[in-house]
Amino acid sequence: MASFKIILGSSSASRKQILSEMGYQFTVMGADIDEKQIRCEKAEDLVMALAHAKADAIGNKIKQNGFEEKASETTLLITADQVVLHGGVIREKPKDADEAREFIKGYSKGHASTVGSVLVTNLNTGVKKGGVDKSEIYFHEIPEDVIDNLIKEGDVMYVAGGLMVEHPLTSPFVQAMVGSLSLSSFVQSMVGTIDSVMGLPKALTEQLINEVLQDQ
Repeated sequence: MASFKIILGSSSASRKQILSEMGYQFTVMGADIDEKQIRCEKAEDLVMALAHAKADAIGNKIKQNGFEEKASETTLLITADQVVLHGGVIREKPKDADEAREFIKGYSKGHASTVGSVLVTNLNTGVKKGGVDKSEIYFHEIPEDVIDNLIKEGDVMYVAGGLMVEHPLTSPFVQAMVGSLSLSSFVQSMVGTIDSVMGLPKALTEQLINEVLQDQ
């Protein structure tokens, strides 16, 4: 397969970690869009619309910086988005600590789903391939002191629904997972993979990269 460059259109530490684990070298560029201006009723439509908006914004930036489609090495742009569904309501990043607390307390002894999109754009040809991945998480009771510590540390403020099952404060409570992770105690069970819950499903991302490269 011909060589290619990757731009990750996300400042998410989790997505950077996952793409590195997949063996790729890449550069990072943020979209700097107002995500609140894009609204859809269905979670699947919302995350795909946001991934496309991020791709469009970054693509425009790159062209303004002198990127030439025909003269450049094949360059792939990966954008993604994720929301959490709880009680049928879409949850994005918490707006403040109070909302983060409300979100996390709501998961205690309950159930939440993650809905995430991945969009791979060949910046040379304009070809785009996208998809949606879902996971489900079932929780035991989450103690108040764990919630306090999660909010105090602050990382939960930057993820959809304040949901970080991979976080050291949360993962000791994961009892079981159907997928790539098996831990023990607050999360009762999970249907999906940890990379999907973290915001960049490896299998889907790899599939889309291959599809875009084949469609040149």
